[in-house]
Amino acid sequence: MLIHRFKSKIHRGTITEANLNYVGSITIDEALMEAANIIEGEKVQIVNNNNGERLETYVIKGERGSGVLCLNGAAARKAEVGDTVIIISYALMDVEEAKSFQPSVVFPDENNQIVK
Repeated sequence: MLIHRFKSKIHRGTITEANLNYVGSITIDEALMEAANIIEGEKVQIVNNNNGERLETYVIKGERGSGVLCLNGAAARKAEVGDTVIIISYALMDVEEAKSFQPSVVFPDENNQIVK
């Protein structure tokens, strides 16, 4: 049996852009993606701490070190620049693997830079 298991999280990132005139997705700084073990095209859940909105979309790689967290397309209506979000990814695992799996969690600062 496979179960969905929390895999990665960018905890309390700040939305830097909302681009309604784009096909869709979320653009994430490549450094944040790497630190959180999230890959381009991966499905993520986005939870907006400011308004309670939740949505699912896929990831586009943004410029490394830019701090970009940009909601694109229809998702741009779910947040405003400056909103704080949690970006979560999940993976399918067998139960035994899931019991010992250690997720990747990143805590960015207010400029979406990784806090060491």
